[in-house]
Amino acid sequence: MKALAIAATGMNAQQTNLEVIANNIANINTTGYKRARAEFSDLLYQVDRMQGVPSRANAAIVPEGVSIGLGVKTAAVRNVHIQGGLTNTGNQFDLALSGKGWFQIEGADGQTLYSRAGSFNTNATGQLVTVDGYVVDGGIVVPANALEVVVNDSGGVFARVAGQTDLQTIGQLQLANFANEAGLAPLGDNLFAETNASGPAIEGEPGSPGFATIKQGYLENSNVDPVKEITELISAQRAYEMNSKVIQAADEMAAVVSKNLR
Repeated sequence: MKALAIAATGMNAQQTNLEVIANNIANINTTGYKRARAEFSDLLYQVDRMQGVPSRANAAIVPEGVSIGLGVKTAAVRNVHIQGGLTNTGNQFDLALSGKGWFQIEGADGQTLYSRAGSFNTNATGQLVTVDGYVVDGGIVVPANALEVVVNDSGGVFARVAGQTDLQTIGQLQLANFANEAGLAPLGDNLFAETNASGPAIEGEPGSPGFATIKQGYLENSNVDPVKEITELISAQRAYEMNSKVIQAADEMAAVVSKNLR
């Protein structure tokens, strides 16, 4: 009985859906996190009768066929890259992006990675780094005697050092955009990597057409909506239960057939 296998694929799909929702809820307070959504597609169909073919003796064309679906599969888990809300932290090294764009981060192996999490700081040599110590691209080094660091909306980085009244330029942040942000590969630690699906990075200054502006002293919140996630959670749970009921019903029907054949 195919219903058993079909319902089993439905239960597997809803288990995957539940895991995606659980990860969204777990990251509800993760800076720059983008919620994920599981997407599904139907499996191949078993065709018992083709539509559009001549009927017996070529008398007429069959208007509808008989195609029985064989279940569902997980087609993709897509990160939804929409803007999260901004929170004022007051920290001069916290930077948030308002609009499209990604901070460029130098990974441990020298590979350029991308992030929306702008919770930066400086290391022992004054380099601007992430919370995990990865260097922010742009070669920005904050002087040891800096009294204040200012980052404008266009990504210009300035410092006021002791004994001087004027700000001095210490660097310029560049952002990256992608033709297909959903094609970026999530690596954890709020980092993403370029892939063939995402297309190559398109660099530009913050505030340029199509690029975000930078807000100093702010961080971008996760774009997870708690109410939406709870609704999706209940829906996944109900769908799982319905598939389990199908398996139970199919098993009972098979038992009736087996009993009558004895």
